[in-house]
Amino acid sequence: MTDRWGITVPFEGVPLADQRPLFEALPDLGYTDAWSSEANGTDAFTPLALASVWAPGLRLGTAIVPAYTRGPATLAMSAATMAAAAPGRFVLGVGTSSNVIVERWNSLPFEEPYKRVRDTVRFLREALTGRKVTAEYDTFSVRGFTLGAVPEQSPPVLVAALRPGMLRLAGREADGAILNWLSAEDVRTVAPIVRESGDDKEVVARIFAVPDTDPETARGIGRWAISAYLNVPVYRAFHEWLGRDELGPMWSAWEEGDRKGRSRRSRTRWWTNSSCTDRPRTAVNGSAPTPRRGWTPR
Repeated sequence: MTDRWGITVPFEGVPLADQRPLFEALPDLGYTDAWSSEANGTDAFTPLALASVWAPGLRLGTAIVPAYTRGPATLAMSAATMAAAAPGRFVLGVGTSSNVIVERWNSLPFEEPYKRVRDTVRFLREALTGRKVTAEYDTFSVRGFTLGAVPEQSPPVLVAALRPGMLRLAGREADGAILNWLSAEDVRTVAPIVRESGDDKEVVARIFAVPDTDPETARGIGRWAISAYLNVPVYRAFHEWLGRDELGPMWSAWEEGDRKGRSRRSRTRWWTNSSCTDRPRTAVNGSAPTPRRGWTPR
């Protein structure tokens, strides 16, 4: 496996139609990949379609597309179209997303996330070859779907994962994993789990960095960015799995709010506005780490 350097697109604060010069400059700056995401901003595919023309040397990927918010056939069509627009340069990343995005924003039940991702990967593997798919999966069924525009090169499929079960699923049934909300140090802990199924499995790590010399400004940006996805109990469980003995001031602040009898919603709001620490923190999909100064991609 070779090291690659990616950046999240599109860029905030600039209209998408005006971002062509930024995309064109990426290869000269040393970037090899451009990865989109999908929450409440742009969709995951349109920025990559533009990037396929604006910067034809970049590898393009979704990190990630939720497995719930598109039907299986629509997701396969979107992936196939993008793969045709950028032959050999597109990677489809799928994952559970979060209950906030799936349930609160899209009014869909967030049920059996592990099985939903597994079933989606199995369906995509079959559908992207152009074979007719008729199957009863645990979380959905497909009857007689055949992809009408089959790409010359079927795109690799990666799975968003952090805890052992999903990490092993990513290695066993997909082409690799996409990691999020991790420090660079913790990537070394979880990557070997993905590669239990083969050393050729790709690991994409999305490392957050705040390029500002003022710690309070960086912390404020971090709190704003993660507040909508906060899930402290899950955050603690993943932290314990990584072997952390101490969770620091932010967890203590949340627990203090709990002792004072606040509702979960008010605890979450209060905890999010509390002070942060510079020590690196980790979390799982749909939850929040403490922003850390000076994260460096590996």
